[in-house]
Amino acid sequence: MPKKGMRSVYHINPSKPTPSSSPYNSPLRNGTLFSFSESMIAETISKADKMINKWNQETSSYAKVTSLFYESRKEARDYINCVNDLQRAMHFLVTENPSSEKLVHSQQLMQVSMQRLQKEFYQILSANRDHFDPESISTCSSLTSRSSLSDYEEEYDNGSEDEIQEVGTSINEVERVSVLAMSDLKSISDCMVSSGYGKECVKIYKLIRKSIIDEGLYRLGIEKMTSQKIQRLDWEIIEIKLESWLKSVKIAVTTLFSGERILCDQVFYSSDSIRESCFTEISKEGAMNLFSFPELFLKSKKSPDKIFRVLDLYHSVSEIWPEIESIFSFGSTSCIRSQALSSLLALGDSVRTMLSEFETTVQKDSSKVPVSGGGIHPLTEYGMSFISRLSDYSVILSSLFEDWPLSVQTRLPESYFSPPDPNDSPISAISTRFAWLILVLLCKLDGKAELYKDVSLSYLFLTNNLHFIVPKVRNSNLSFLLGEDWISKHEMKVRQYASNYERLGWDKVLSVLSPVNSMGNASQDEMKNLLKKFSLAFEEVYRTQSSWIVPDSKLRNEIKVSICSKLLPLYRSLFDKYCVTLQGEQRVLGASSVKFSPDDLGNYLSDLFYGTVSSTNVSSNTSASPHSFRVATLRLNFRPKRCFSF
Repeated sequence: MPKKGMRSVYHINPSKPTPSSSPYNSPLRNGTLFSFSESMIAETISKADKMINKWNQETSSYAKVTSLFYESRKEARDYINCVNDLQRAMHFLVTENPSSEKLVHSQQLMQVSMQRLQKEFYQILSANRDHFDPESISTCSSLTSRSSLSDYEEEYDNGSEDEIQEVGTSINEVERVSVLAMSDLKSISDCMVSSGYGKECVKIYKLIRKSIIDEGLYRLGIEKMTSQKIQRLDWEIIEIKLESWLKSVKIAVTTLFSGERILCDQVFYSSDSIRESCFTEISKEGAMNLFSFPELFLKSKKSPDKIFRVLDLYHSVSEIWPEIESIFSFGSTSCIRSQALSSLLALGDSVRTMLSEFETTVQKDSSKVPVSGGGIHPLTEYGMSFISRLSDYSVILSSLFEDWPLSVQTRLPESYFSPPDPNDSPISAISTRFAWLILVLLCKLDGKAELYKDVSLSYLFLTNNLHFIVPKVRNSNLSFLLGEDWISKHEMKVRQYASNYERLGWDKVLSVLSPVNSMGNASQDEMKNLLKKFSLAFEEVYRTQSSWIVPDSKLRNEIKVSICSKLLPLYRSLFDKYCVTLQGEQRVLGASSVKFSPDDLGNYLSDLFYGTVSSTNVSSNTSASPHSFRVATLRLNFRPKRCFSF
């Protein structure tokens, strides 16, 4: 701002100040009682009279519209020194001659000077709102440490204004102005406090700086909430407010409150009690409102899947806890620390409760309708989505459950679950807890499998669902927590389930073909009867399984290939042997009476496990499969030998 414009900014006419009472009264700044001669007293008062009245806004129109500290920093420093000298002289007169006219005159001068300094203090605070925004103060905090500010003041005392400007070239403009202004405010506050007028100084400081804190919190989206208000809000609105809080809390603490603490410490460096009182009054309301939000959020209606937002809140508060302890270290701000800690503890308790509720939700799932075709159960999808996402918070969870060991009453197979070791590290302990959660889900799925009347379909259901779980583990942080051994064991379990499905689901068909390799010179009728018997068995199994499903394409193909590798070679051998026994026209008529050629069989098998195959049209008319798993794959390179020709 141009110097001309600065002379009239923020003009105020404060009421006539009076000396304040404790705790703002202070002894002489250096604690020493000087001995004055009559001539020294007179000279000190005369010099102070001249300087103070020059800047008396009641008698000088120039002083009324001009800023002393902006007009001449050198003269401002002289003004402060005159007031300090006058204060020491007054202290001497009080002890030596309390009824002296000089003391009365000095008191009048002191009141005028305090009125002037009060105005200067207000102007500097108001005119430097932009430079005193918490972000700027935090940025230059290294420059405004107690030692550096003292050094800067010393540099000022020993140099001209030009030299001060030269010193400022080493830092950017914002930092330079901030340091200069803080130095001025500190000089004024030191002078007013030592003269017994600290209360007036503090009143102005609190008024201006609290409005800046309140405005900063408002801009960050932090608003005052109550439990009644938050309970009336829809979850979508709560989610928006929560997201805003998560983005703002670190900025509020490490920039807004940190910057205010730095400024307060610098300006009122000479008085611990004033420094504490100012910072507490300025920050208490906003900080309490900020740190009470997590507890208020916990009073809203929540389901177990809201645990992730609770963990986000816990992480945000715990991450800045060291800063909270440091910034709000005063005794009078202990309530702020207590509120932040209370929220942190409440969030931790809520996480443990919600995780227990999730486990209960899985265990008590009461759905009795089996999933169509043995597909993926909704509980599997929900459970693994929850658990895999939860694993991203494993570090936080390990600390939350460090003193809450898992208690398992039932002895379970190690292939499912490794019992917790009391000597495990926190990460090992939380890994055990994740293994337990998946085990709870697997046990529930075992119960769901029993809902199927067909045992082979039960195994297909278990195959599908366990196969869904294993990749979820492998492709998330669960792979680190549970380890490769857990994954390998459960991949083997998938293969066992699939093998059991094949054995039970296709045993009836395969048992028909079991005599093929030992048939030797079987008669044509024997082979024909065997082919018919096979057709009936295959049609029955195919009709039963036509609506069954394997959602994963890789697993679906693996199961088909496995079935074909057992079925097609035997059937092709029987089919070829039968064709060899036919002669001439009989070959055409006989072969055409066989319901399935090897190619037909492959095509039918290729259409399995999509859950969409018609179960009423099993015929030898082989049409193009609606799916791309072709016969060439299923036949496993067993080339067809058609025994009839046209």
